[in-house]
Amino acid sequence: MSGREETRPAAPAGQEQGHAVLALGSNLGDRAATLRSATALLDKLLGVLAASPVYETVPVGGPPQDDYLNAVLLVRPAPPRELLAAAREAEAAADRVRTVRWGPRTLDVDVIACGALTSDDPEILVPHPRAHLRAFVCVPWLDVDPDAWLPGHGRLADLVAGLEAAGETAGLRRTDVDLRGLGG
Repeated sequence: MSGREETRPAAPAGQEQGHAVLALGSNLGDRAATLRSATALLDKLLGVLAASPVYETVPVGGPPQDDYLNAVLLVRPAPPRELLAAAREAEAAADRVRTVRWGPRTLDVDVIACGALTSDDPEILVPHPRAHLRAFVCVPWLDVDPDAWLPGHGRLADLVAGLEAAGETAGLRRTDVDLRGLGG
């Protein structure tokens, strides 16, 4: 089954593929400007339907590093490889350098989900295999999509409640940064 995309029943009717979900993070340079630029480019490439509030978060895993600004974008649905290509283009535009795994970065763009679509292609796993564990993904996503489901994991609201109960949301601080460039 390697490298195939398929659709499995993973969400209620109406959640099949209305949009894709991308998570953005930056902890080097002018983080807010980087996220705004990435949002503008991803809007041009994919069509941004909604942008979450921006959260400042402590790093998860990797070497010691500065805090991140994180956000989620809802974009028009597209095949996983097209989403990945757009994510990589945005990272390249932000001069992303991949030297240290889970290290500091100007920009990280992850493809999180695309409705009920799943992909086990090793190049682009959908849904993202650790999304359900990441408060910096789930909380902003819930802000812009309160009825969201994560394929294989259930209602996003339930996932966030579990993360809150486990203390995983303690390191999130909502900012006044506006990804459309109007605030912060």
